[in-house]
Amino acid sequence: MDQTTDQTLLTCRFSAPHVGHLYSLVLADILKRWQVLQGNRAILCTGTDEHGMKIQQAAMKAKMDVRTMCDENAHAFDNLAKAADINRDHFIRTSDPDHEFAVQHFWLMLRKRGHIYQSHHEGWYSVSDETFYPESAVQLVLDPSTGRKFKASIETGKEVEWTSEKNYHFRMSAFKDRLLEFYSKNPTFILPSTRMQEVIDQVESGLGDLSISRSVERLSWGIPVPGDKSQTIYVWLDALINYLTKAKYPFQKPGRENEAGWPANCHVIGKDIVRFHCIYWPAFLMALDIPLPHQILTHAHWKIGRDKMSKSTGVTVNPFFALERFGVDTMRYFLALRGGIKDDANYDNSFVIEVYKTSLQGVLGNLVSRLVRGKGWNIRRAVQSRLTGDSEFVRSYWEHIEALPSIVANKMEKLDSRAALQTIESKLRSTNRFMQDSTPWHIVKGQNITATKQRQLDEIIYACAESLRICGILLQPYMPSKTKHLLDLLGVDPNARMFSNATAHSDLNYGTPTVDVGSGYEG
Repeated sequence: MDQTTDQTLLTCRFSAPHVGHLYSLVLADILKRWQVLQGNRAILCTGTDEHGMKIQQAAMKAKMDVRTMCDENAHAFDNLAKAADINRDHFIRTSDPDHEFAVQHFWLMLRKRGHIYQSHHEGWYSVSDETFYPESAVQLVLDPSTGRKFKASIETGKEVEWTSEKNYHFRMSAFKDRLLEFYSKNPTFILPSTRMQEVIDQVESGLGDLSISRSVERLSWGIPVPGDKSQTIYVWLDALINYLTKAKYPFQKPGRENEAGWPANCHVIGKDIVRFHCIYWPAFLMALDIPLPHQILTHAHWKIGRDKMSKSTGVTVNPFFALERFGVDTMRYFLALRGGIKDDANYDNSFVIEVYKTSLQGVLGNLVSRLVRGKGWNIRRAVQSRLTGDSEFVRSYWEHIEALPSIVANKMEKLDSRAALQTIESKLRSTNRFMQDSTPWHIVKGQNITATKQRQLDEIIYACAESLRICGILLQPYMPSKTKHLLDLLGVDPNARMFSNATAHSDLNYGTPTVDVGSGYEG
């Protein structure tokens, strides 16, 4: 194996999963499967952040035991990962005993190094966002439905309340220069670049010390501060350490820390939690001289109309229903193709149907059906012939086939799985056009095909088959089930489906289906 890759994701919710969560899972899974496709060892860790005042209050409101509520929600998110064919290695819950131990050890190391002090703290606290906001970051808003006025975060619109208490603080202000230097030396640490600049702007404007505990009288559902039962550790310090927990922190072998998957190659997160992952988390790690993750991919949100998908607002789509209605691979394909990284994307069931009909059925399905079920030609014969033609039209077509894998790989190295998928789809469309323009069905109309015509036919079929084989290999991270069936229809050996096999003319052993061709292929 060339490297160890750790694609990680933390789902922070106390409510039922929605399509936005599914999108995060699919993005992380595509990146993990891409590494596996390249022959690398890859680890995908996902799970649930279960502590904090938000969850504590939700349980009280529902008149439920908080542990029972967390158990139910963790079960729902774990089931979503399974239903969406997410190839996860670990599902972590921040209420797990090994995580609590890791968090308390992390706290003790911060305190030992002098990064923690106790002081009185007051400010505007958002229970929903689980963070304090300065006066400059809140505003008075009016609820048009009730006429009620209240203070809310300018950034998120969530209500804040004035809080004054004695708690522990992390010397965040001491890390301003180190953070800026790190960002400067690692310009692709945060993707897309627009969010990198936003983070730099925030840090340059100044960092205050961070309150990292809450009074147990206000927050009891969490991890206790070691040696002080009157305080509970701040939920984001607790949650972020989940990335280290499954990397066996603090029991990593000196000099061999990366064997368990740290530092992570990539965190996959929603844009609403950038501050915590891209400012707080690097500072915490720097404080203990722990390597930082290589990159953080921050994606945009899904909206219905103009509203962000959110359980609290009632604007949501049940991902289980969507997976059942449209199929697992169809939903994975749709989310990867239409989901936004820089800009928010709109969701509607009609959009899923449109992608299915125009892309999966109209492009991929049409090509497979034409090629595999076509009468009058033999894919195996065409593959064995390895005829590439000598016309300018055919040579140009082959040049695009040969260039495809490296173009896709380049986009995936930039964590742009959407652009990679668009490139593959574009190739499938051009292959459909190539087949349409070449009209092989006209060649086989006569009863007797001359040697020249047979050569021409084999050239066309081989070119289309190679394009489909290579695209099928490259599509595996996106649609694991459908691409397996596609490659079975082509008769591609299971051991010849790695990225290294996605090279023109590298496989001359396929062409005989290993599954029933059936009456059609819909993508």
